[in-house]
Amino acid sequence: MSFHVTMERHPCVYILARSSHGTFYTGVTSNLVQRIHQHRQGTFQGYTKDYEIKRLVWFERHETMDTAILREKRIKRWLRTWKYDLINSMNPTWRDLAEDFGFDPLPLGRGKAGPGSSPG
Repeated sequence: MSFHVTMERHPCVYILARSSHGTFYTGVTSNLVQRIHQHRQGTFQGYTKDYEIKRLVWFERHETMDTAILREKRIKRWLRTWKYDLINSMNPTWRDLAEDFGFDPLPLGRGKAGPGSSPG
């Protein structure tokens, strides 16, 4: 896999989803492209790997890691409908934004179903 677009290291808050009505995951990183790669490869054991949550549907850059972490913590406390509205306002088709960074499109198959409520 080659990345056509490189992104400098910037603090980012991001949301991954299985689908438009699937399970969400909210995270924070200083290197979004690297973190997407890690999620796609299943590098980390845990929630996103267990439930195959890999589609980047929203992200927001920040000036400092402190502000990114604060924003991530706030979003994680939001109601699911608020997260849905946030994603929908920026990405109404719920396309995989990782493709803009050179990642291959994800298949639209069904994986392990996520729980009724997600942690993030």
